[in-house]
Amino acid sequence: MAKIRRSLISIDEDKCDGCGLCLPGCPEGALRIIGGKARLVKESFCDGLGACLGECPRGALSIMEKEAEGYDLSGVARHLQEKSPELLERHLRHMKEHGIEPDRMLPGSGAVPCSSVRVLSGDKGRLRQWPVKLQLVPPDAPFFQNADLALVADCVPFAYTGLRNYTEGKAIATGCPKFDDVAAHENKLAQIIKQSDIKSLKVLHMEVPCCSGLVRMAREALAGTGKTLPLESVMIGINGEIK
Repeated sequence: MAKIRRSLISIDEDKCDGCGLCLPGCPEGALRIIGGKARLVKESFCDGLGACLGECPRGALSIMEKEAEGYDLSGVARHLQEKSPELLERHLRHMKEHGIEPDRMLPGSGAVPCSSVRVLSGDKGRLRQWPVKLQLVPPDAPFFQNADLALVADCVPFAYTGLRNYTEGKAIATGCPKFDDVAAHENKLAQIIKQSDIKSLKVLHMEVPCCSGLVRMAREALAGTGKTLPLESVMIGINGEIK
Protein backbone atom coordinates (compact mmCIF):
# COMPACT_ATOMS: atom_id res chain seq x y z
CA MET A 1 0.00 0.00 0.00
CA ALA A 2 1.36 3.43 -0.98
CA LYS A 3 2.29 5.75 1.86
CA ILE A 4 0.81 9.21 2.39
CA ARG A 5 1.38 11.88 5.02
CA ARG A 6 -1.37 11.59 7.64
CA SER A 7 -2.14 11.45 11.36
CA LEU A 8 -1.14 8.27 13.19
CA ILE A 9 -0.84 7.10 16.78
CA SER A 10 2.67 7.35 18.24
CA ILE A 11 3.84 5.32 21.25
CA ASP A 12 6.71 6.53 23.44
CA GLU A 13 8.39 3.26 24.41
CA ASP A 14 10.33 4.91 27.23
CA LYS A 15 7.07 5.89 28.92
CA CYS A 16 5.06 2.76 28.08
CA ASP A 17 5.07 0.13 30.83
CA GLY A 18 2.89 -2.37 28.98
CA CYS A 19 -0.14 -2.00 31.26
CA GLY A 20 -2.51 -2.55 28.32
CA LEU A 21 -5.09 0.06 29.35
CA CYS A 22 -4.90 1.59 25.87
CA LEU A 23 -6.05 -1.59 24.12
CA PRO A 24 -9.79 -1.34 24.97
CA GLY A 25 -9.72 2.32 23.87
CA CYS A 26 -8.86 1.42 20.27
CA PRO A 27 -12.04 0.58 18.28
CA GLU A 28 -9.96 -0.88 15.45
CA GLY A 29 -8.05 -3.37 17.60
CA ALA A 30 -4.89 -1.84 16.16
CA LEU A 31 -2.92 -1.98 19.42
CA ARG A 32 -1.32 -5.05 21.04
CA ILE A 33 1.11 -5.66 23.87
CA ILE A 34 4.22 -7.17 22.31
CA GLY A 35 7.47 -7.61 24.18
CA GLY A 36 6.05 -5.80 27.19
CA LYS A 37 5.20 -2.65 25.21
CA ALA A 38 2.13 -1.36 23.38
CA ARG A 39 2.64 -1.71 19.64
CA LEU A 40 0.71 -0.68 16.54
CA VAL A 41 -0.24 -3.92 14.79
CA LYS A 42 -0.38 -2.29 11.36
CA GLU A 43 -0.28 1.33 10.18
CA SER A 44 -3.32 0.91 7.96
CA PHE A 45 -5.40 -0.21 10.97
CA CYS A 46 -5.02 3.15 12.76
CA ASP A 47 -7.47 5.87 11.68
CA GLY A 48 -5.48 8.60 13.45
CA LEU A 49 -8.57 9.94 15.25
CA GLY A 50 -7.04 9.28 18.68
CA ALA A 51 -9.83 7.34 20.41
CA CYS A 52 -7.17 5.71 22.61
CA LEU A 53 -5.70 9.02 23.81
CA GLY A 54 -6.25 9.67 27.49
CA GLU A 55 -6.34 5.97 28.37
CA CYS A 56 -2.62 5.80 29.12
CA PRO A 57 -1.74 6.71 32.74
CA ARG A 58 1.86 7.42 31.73
CA GLY A 59 1.09 9.70 28.77
CA ALA A 60 2.86 7.45 26.29
CA LEU A 61 0.33 7.99 23.49
CA SER A 62 0.14 10.93 21.10
CA ILE A 63 -0.94 11.73 17.54
CA MET A 64 1.73 12.68 15.04
CA GLU A 65 1.93 13.44 11.32
CA LYS A 66 4.10 11.02 9.35
CA GLU A 67 4.45 9.11 6.11
CA ALA A 68 2.33 6.02 6.61
CA GLU A 69 0.03 3.56 4.89
CA GLY A 70 -3.44 4.98 4.30
CA TYR A 71 -6.27 3.92 6.58
CA ASP A 72 -7.79 0.65 5.33
CA LEU A 73 -11.43 0.57 6.45
CA SER A 74 -12.13 -2.77 4.78
CA GLY A 75 -8.94 -4.28 6.16
CA VAL A 76 -9.88 -3.20 9.67
CA ALA A 77 -13.31 -4.81 9.31
CA ARG A 78 -11.74 -8.09 8.19
CA HIS A 79 -9.18 -7.90 10.99
CA LEU A 80 -11.88 -7.41 13.61
CA GLN A 81 -14.04 -10.19 12.21
CA GLU A 82 -11.13 -12.60 12.49
CA LYS A 83 -9.48 -11.47 15.73
CA SER A 84 -11.97 -9.45 17.81
CA PRO A 85 -15.52 -9.76 16.43
CA GLU A 86 -16.88 -8.24 19.64
CA LEU A 87 -15.25 -4.93 18.64
CA LEU A 88 -16.76 -4.77 15.15
CA GLU A 89 -20.00 -3.01 16.13
CA ARG A 90 -18.09 -0.53 18.27
CA HIS A 91 -15.71 0.18 15.40
CA LEU A 92 -18.56 0.94 12.98
CA ARG A 93 -20.22 3.17 15.57
CA HIS A 94 -16.91 5.00 16.03
CA MET A 95 -16.70 5.61 12.26
CA LYS A 96 -20.25 6.97 12.11
CA GLU A 97 -19.52 9.36 15.00
CA HIS A 98 -16.77 10.88 12.84
CA GLY A 99 -18.95 11.17 9.73
CA ILE A 100 -17.54 8.07 8.02
CA GLU A 101 -20.47 5.78 7.34
CA PRO A 102 -19.78 2.62 5.31
CA ASP A 103 -22.17 2.31 2.39
CA ARG A 104 -21.55 -1.37 1.73
CA MET A 105 -21.99 -4.58 3.69
CA LEU A 106 -19.07 -6.06 5.57
CA PRO A 107 -16.61 -8.51 4.02
CA GLY A 108 -17.91 -12.06 3.96
CA SER A 109 -21.50 -11.01 3.41
CA GLY A 110 -21.38 -11.61 -0.33
CA ALA A 111 -21.27 -7.87 -1.09
CA VAL A 112 -18.37 -5.64 -2.04
CA PRO A 113 -16.08 -4.50 0.81
CA CYS A 114 -17.31 -1.65 2.99
CA SER A 115 -16.13 1.82 2.01
CA SER A 116 -16.62 5.40 3.11
CA VAL A 117 -16.38 6.73 -0.45
CA ARG A 118 -19.62 7.45 -2.28
CA VAL A 119 -20.39 8.72 -5.75
CA LEU A 120 -23.74 10.51 -5.55
CA SER A 121 -26.19 11.59 -8.22
CA GLY A 122 -25.41 15.29 -7.87
CA ASP A 123 -28.87 16.23 -9.10
CA LYS A 124 -30.88 19.19 -7.81
CA GLY A 125 -27.77 20.93 -6.52
CA ARG A 126 -26.83 18.06 -4.25
CA LEU A 127 -23.35 16.73 -3.63
CA ARG A 128 -21.95 14.39 -6.27
CA GLN A 129 -19.54 12.74 -3.82
CA TRP A 130 -18.73 11.91 -0.20
CA PRO A 131 -16.55 12.77 1.63
CA VAL A 132 -15.50 16.31 0.67
CA LYS A 133 -12.81 17.12 3.27
CA LEU A 134 -9.35 17.04 1.71
CA GLN A 135 -8.14 15.26 4.84
CA LEU A 136 -10.54 12.37 4.22
CA VAL A 137 -10.79 11.90 0.45
CA PRO A 138 -8.70 9.12 -1.14
CA PRO A 139 -6.49 10.47 -3.96
CA ASP A 140 -7.81 7.80 -6.34
CA ALA A 141 -11.50 8.21 -5.47
CA PRO A 142 -13.68 7.52 -8.54
CA PHE A 143 -15.31 10.97 -8.42
CA PHE A 144 -11.90 12.59 -9.07
CA GLN A 145 -11.23 10.71 -12.30
CA ASN A 146 -10.89 13.17 -15.23
CA ALA A 147 -12.82 15.75 -13.20
CA ASP A 148 -12.74 19.50 -12.86
CA LEU A 149 -11.81 20.07 -9.21
CA ALA A 150 -13.07 22.83 -6.93
CA LEU A 151 -10.88 23.40 -3.87
CA VAL A 152 -13.07 25.29 -1.39
CA ALA A 153 -12.04 26.97 1.87
CA ASP A 154 -14.14 25.77 4.80
CA CYS A 155 -15.69 29.20 5.46
CA VAL A 156 -16.80 29.92 1.88
CA PRO A 157 -20.14 28.03 1.96
CA PHE A 158 -21.23 30.14 4.94
CA ALA A 159 -20.34 33.45 3.29
CA TYR A 160 -21.32 32.90 -0.33
CA THR A 161 -24.80 31.70 -1.24
CA GLY A 162 -23.89 31.32 -4.90
CA LEU A 163 -21.25 28.65 -4.32
CA ARG A 164 -23.15 26.15 -6.43
CA ASN A 165 -22.45 28.27 -9.50
CA TYR A 166 -18.77 27.43 -9.11
CA THR A 167 -19.03 23.82 -7.93
CA GLU A 168 -21.84 22.41 -10.09
CA GLY A 169 -20.60 19.34 -11.94
CA LYS A 170 -17.19 19.46 -10.25
CA ALA A 171 -15.43 17.24 -7.76
CA ILE A 172 -14.97 19.04 -4.45
CA ALA A 173 -12.27 19.13 -1.79
CA THR A 174 -12.49 21.43 1.23
CA GLY A 175 -9.94 22.57 3.77
CA CYS A 176 -8.62 25.39 5.94
CA PRO A 177 -5.07 26.69 5.42
CA LYS A 178 -4.97 28.13 8.94
CA PHE A 179 -6.03 25.17 11.05
CA ASP A 180 -5.27 22.17 8.83
CA ASP A 181 -1.90 20.59 8.05
CA VAL A 182 -0.95 22.53 4.91
CA ALA A 183 1.98 20.25 4.03
CA ALA A 184 -0.23 17.17 4.24
CA HIS A 185 -2.93 18.89 2.17
CA GLU A 186 -0.43 19.94 -0.48
CA ASN A 187 0.82 16.37 -0.71
CA LYS A 188 -2.73 14.97 -0.93
CA LEU A 189 -3.73 17.49 -3.61
CA ALA A 190 -0.65 16.64 -5.67
CA GLN A 191 -1.57 12.96 -5.47
CA ILE A 192 -5.11 13.69 -6.61
CA ILE A 193 -3.85 15.72 -9.60
CA LYS A 194 -1.35 13.04 -10.61
CA GLN A 195 -3.45 9.93 -10.05
CA SER A 196 -6.81 11.17 -11.31
CA ASP A 197 -5.88 13.24 -14.38
CA ILE A 198 -7.63 16.35 -13.05
CA LYS A 199 -8.66 18.61 -15.96
CA SER A 200 -8.82 21.96 -14.13
CA LEU A 201 -8.52 23.38 -10.64
CA LYS A 202 -10.57 26.24 -9.22
CA VAL A 203 -9.76 27.58 -5.72
CA LEU A 204 -12.49 29.42 -3.81
CA HIS A 205 -11.21 31.27 -0.75
CA MET A 206 -12.14 34.10 1.59
CA GLU A 207 -10.62 37.60 1.38
CA VAL A 208 -8.94 37.25 4.80
CA PRO A 209 -5.12 36.94 4.61
CA CYS A 210 -4.83 33.44 6.05
CA CYS A 211 -7.17 32.04 3.41
CA SER A 212 -4.82 33.01 0.58
CA GLY A 213 -2.69 30.12 1.80
CA LEU A 214 -5.11 27.81 0.01
CA VAL A 215 -4.16 29.38 -3.32
CA ARG A 216 -0.44 29.07 -2.56
CA MET A 217 -0.95 25.46 -1.56
CA ALA A 218 -2.75 24.68 -4.82
CA ARG A 219 0.00 26.34 -6.88
CA GLU A 220 2.75 24.45 -5.05
CA ALA A 221 0.90 21.15 -5.37
CA LEU A 222 0.37 21.66 -9.09
CA ALA A 223 3.99 22.71 -9.63
CA GLY A 224 5.16 19.58 -7.82
CA THR A 225 3.29 17.32 -10.24
CA GLY A 226 4.94 18.74 -13.33
CA LYS A 227 1.52 18.88 -14.97
CA THR A 228 -0.05 21.84 -16.74
CA LEU A 229 -3.74 22.53 -16.25
CA PRO A 230 -5.97 25.61 -15.81
CA LEU A 231 -5.77 27.05 -12.28
CA GLU A 232 -8.20 29.81 -11.26
CA SER A 233 -8.74 31.49 -7.88
CA VAL A 234 -11.98 33.11 -6.78
CA MET A 235 -11.97 35.41 -3.75
CA ILE A 236 -15.12 35.75 -1.63
CA GLY A 237 -15.58 38.85 0.50
CA ILE A 238 -16.85 38.54 4.07
CA ASN A 239 -19.93 40.42 2.85
CA GLY A 240 -20.64 37.52 0.49
CA GLU A 241 -19.58 39.23 -2.75
CA ILE A 242 -17.07 38.12 -5.34
CA LYS A 243 -13.94 40.26 -5.12
